[in-house]
Parts: sequence; C-alpha cells; structure tokens
Amino acid sequence: MRIIRNNKNAYKNSNIFNKMILLISFMLLLSFLFSLTVLQYVYRIYDKQIYEKASEVLGMSSISIERELKELEQLSYTVVTDEQIQQCLRQLQNNPTPYERQLLNNKIINRLVAFAGAEKYVYSMMLMDVNEGVMTAGNREGVAISLQNQLKTLAIDAKGSNTWLTQGSNNSLLAVRQIKSYTGSTFTLDNLGTLVIRIRIDRIIADSTDLATSNGQLIIADAESGLAIYPKAPILEPQELSEEVRRPDAYRTASYEGGTYFVAKTNSSYMEWTYINATPFNEIFKQINLVKRLVVLIFAFILLLGLILGYRLARSIVRPISKLTQKMRQIEKGDLDNLEEQALGLVSQTAQDEVSQLNRTFKMMIRRIRELIDENYAKQLVIRETELKALQAQINPHFLYNTLESINWLAKINKQSKISEMVEALGYLLRSSIGLKNPLISLEKELSIVRSYITIQKTRFEERLIFEMDIPKDIQNAQVPKLTLQPLVENAIRYALEPNIEPCTITISASLQENSLDLRVSDNGPGMTAEFIRDLQQGRIQTRGEGIGLANITERVKLVFGQEWGTEIESEPGEGTTIHVRIPYWRGETKHV
Repeated sequence: MRIIRNNKNAYKNSNIFNKMILLISFMLLLSFLFSLTVLQYVYRIYDKQIYEKASEVLGMSSISIERELKELEQLSYTVVTDEQIQQCLRQLQNNPTPYERQLLNNKIINRLVAFAGAEKYVYSMMLMDVNEGVMTAGNREGVAISLQNQLKTLAIDAKGSNTWLTQGSNNSLLAVRQIKSYTGSTFTLDNLGTLVIRIRIDRIIADSTDLATSNGQLIIADAESGLAIYPKAPILEPQELSEEVRRPDAYRTASYEGGTYFVAKTNSSYMEWTYINATPFNEIFKQINLVKRLVVLIFAFILLLGLILGYRLARSIVRPISKLTQKMRQIEKGDLDNLEEQALGLVSQTAQDEVSQLNRTFKMMIRRIRELIDENYAKQLVIRETELKALQAQINPHFLYNTLESINWLAKINKQSKISEMVEALGYLLRSSIGLKNPLISLEKELSIVRSYITIQKTRFEERLIFEMDIPKDIQNAQVPKLTLQPLVENAIRYALEPNIEPCTITISASLQENSLDLRVSDNGPGMTAEFIRDLQQGRIQTRGEGIGLANITERVKLVFGQEWGTEIESEPGEGTTIHVRIPYWRGETKHV
C-alpha cells in the first residue's frame, strides 16, 4: 500500500509532460492488451462458427442424400404396385408354357427398363418371382444364389415394406421389397416375388454434397458396427472410424496416424448411418493462423509507433504551454492596466494550432475582463434603479386597499350593507392573490378565498346560485396551491350557471384517500360529452374564459407536486360536471419540492 501511495504522489507531483507520456503509454498498452484479448475471443467465435457451419453443411448433405433415398423407396413401391407387373407375376404362377413364360418375362423386363431408365441413381433392377425366375433391367451383374435367398428372406421379414441392405465389400446399396398381390380394391397379399433395386450411392453422394472445392472426405458408416459404407477406402482407418462413430461430439479436431483432421459428424434419422466429414486441419486453418500472427505483429508495431508519436505530441503540446504559463506568472505580478499590452507578445499571427489559439484567447480574455468591469458597473446602477422602482410599485396595492377601505366605511355610514360586504370580500380577494408569497396555502385559507368570491357572486345571481361545502375539519390544514378552487368555482358559474335561468348548485367537497387528497368542485349544469372533454384537454377547443383556466391549475399542480398528480374531468350530458384535483396530503407547514 505504501508503494502504491508513493507512486500516486509521485504521479501527482510530476509535470504535465511526464504525466502525458505515462498516460499515453498506459492507454496504448491497455489498448494493445484489450485488442489482443478481443481478437482471441473473435477467433474463438470464428472457429466455433466454422465448426458449426461445417456441421450444418454436413447435416444438409445428409438430408439431401436421405431425400433421394426416400424417393427411391417410393419408386420401389411404384414398381411392386404396377398393374402390368402384378398381372404378369400372377400369370407366372399358373404354370405357363416356356414360350408364354418368356413373353411374360419380357413384359416384366420392359416395365423394369421403363422404371429404371428414368432414374439416374438406379444401377439396376432385379425381380425374382416365386418360381426362381430372375428378371433384370439395367446392369446385368449377376447375384449369387445365397444372396438371392438372403434378399428373399429379408423382404419377407419386412412384410411388404421397403428395407435396405448395404454390402461393405463393394459399397453397394440395395433396396429390397416383397411383391404382394392385389387386384383393384382386392388385396389377397399373396407373395408374387421380390424386387431388388441396386442404388448408385456414389452418384447420390456426389450430387448431394459439395466437397469438390475442399480436401475433405464424406464418410458414411454403419451406426452400430462402425464399418464404412462409403467410400471403399476412407481416409480414417477402420479402428479410427469405429471410435469416431461412437464419440458423442458433433464436431472436434482429432489427431490420427494420418494427420490432424477437423471432424464433423451427424447421425441419420432415416437410416442407421453416421455421416462424417473429415477435413485435414492444416488445410482449413493454415491461412487463419498466418493472419493471427500477422495481426499480432501489426499491433506490436502500432504500439511502438504510438509511443514514439505520443512522445512527440506531448512535447509539442507541453513546451508552448510551459512558456505561456511563465508569461502568465509574470503578468500575475503586474497591474491590470498593463495586462493587455503584455499579452500582445504571446500572440502568433500565422500559427493556427490550439496553443496559438490559446494565446489569442488569453489576449481576448484580458480585453473581455476590462469590458466586464465596465458592464458590471453599469449593471449595478440598473439594479439599484430597478430596486427603487420595485419599492415604489409596492405603494400601489396599498393605495388600492386604502381606497377600498374608504369605500367600505362610506357604505357602512350610508347603511349599504351589501356594498360593504362586497367591498370587504373584494379586498380579501386582492390581498389573497397579491399578498401571499408562498405558492402553497392551507385548505382553510383557500376556502376563505372561495367564500369571498361567492359573496360577490351572490349579489349578482341571488337565489340562482346555491353554494355548498362538504369539507371535514380535520383536513382543512392540508396544503394546496393558492387559487386552486376559486378558478374552478368561477368556471362552474360561467359555464353551468350563466347559460341557464334555473338555479344552479355548486358544491365543494374533499376526501382523504391514503396519502392523497381529492378536492372536487361539482355543479348540476348541462355537462359535457366525452368527445368534448377530450378535445378540451387536447387544446382543440377555444374557451370563452379570460381567467385562470383548468390547464393552468393542472400545470401548477404538476410543477409543485410532480407529474403523477393533476386534475380530472368527470361529466355527462345533462348530469352536471365534477372537476377532481388530486394532490398529496401535506399537513401543517409547507413542504418544498
């Protein structure tokens, strides 16, 4: 800890040049290490993507191969259900003469040729009837009697379904299916013979895979025995291939006697096969490894070059600043009158770099200091004059209050109680709206303002105005924004009372809900539609009011208490209108937000 503390103090006390060199070196070294780390991470992701892509390509190749095999399986079904072949095979069971047998065999061979000739993946078709007769289309490679018996047994065991037989000796694939009798819609299911289709598996693999552009090899192995089905001589030895089939890894890099291979593997969902793509590792990653080493060398060169350039940059920045600092210390000892003259020698008229701009800015700063001193003196004079006018303006409300007081006494002398009552209410309204500096007042004071306003309006509307209040005593100390309820009562008189000749009831009520206060101003006027309320809240309707509107109250509530508080309109045509003002319940002294 002491060593770290000493190093920290040494860094703080060193000059700017040393700090910049240390900082540039640290940042370059950190960038270099970070870049190497990111690069290694990117390479790992890239390698993984190569592995996954190879596995995906292998999967697509296996799907393509198996799709062709499924079509050939469908072909075997088409052949065994051919009506002409079925008819000829049934006739062969009726002990025909040798001539008739030959004719029937020719018909069957012609049908097999028609089927086999249209399929490029069919090497030959062979049909064996129940009388040991053999008919072949395509390549006429012979089949041993033992193999014929094996194929017949295999077909019988499959009970009419297609079954596959692989021959490891010559890498051939046979599709075998028993031919069962049926006529029209009648299924007798008598054994008529066995169909054997020899498949060109090498051609299917060549058309279904794209290995021509790489040095990899596609190997198809039996999933149980691990023996190679294709090709005859895979690049992996039999023992290596058997071990690879049994491994659970979908892709990996494996080292064998023949070299290091990138191996991707997938199991068939249709055949009991395992597809393996083995590619020599060096052929894939040789250029990538070269790029890795090249990138590391480039980063090291950039680090060295950055250190050299950083040194020169720090020196070019620090030297002019040091000179400027010396000049400023000399200026600091002089008087203000000579600052601008001393700064003139620091300015270069031709250089446009930041240090030269700093020198010119220093000169402008000195000039600006002089201007600010003069402006500050002038502003002080203006402030004094403004304060004097503000003090004088305070006399005007007092003059108005005194005038109203004189009118009040005159009304009392002349026994005009209504006029006196109205003047007193008006005076209280003026004092409440002008005299209170705090934006929040108690609910009790706000109700007093409303009562004064109602007193004035009662003189005008008399019995048409019915005013009621339902405010519990225990919440009248709640703090509310000044002039919140009076404008709402004024709006109720303007829009609910004035347009009608019938009496109008205006009610102020309040209720406490947990920590929130719900103030309501209700009237039994004509009400409003939901569409009208929506247009009013969105400002698309111009009201005829000239006082403090609902939007003003909403904005003041949000400014004082926050955006979650505000107002809400509840109204229906013919049912009157209720304005809700929802604010937090603050008791006693005013809280500041």
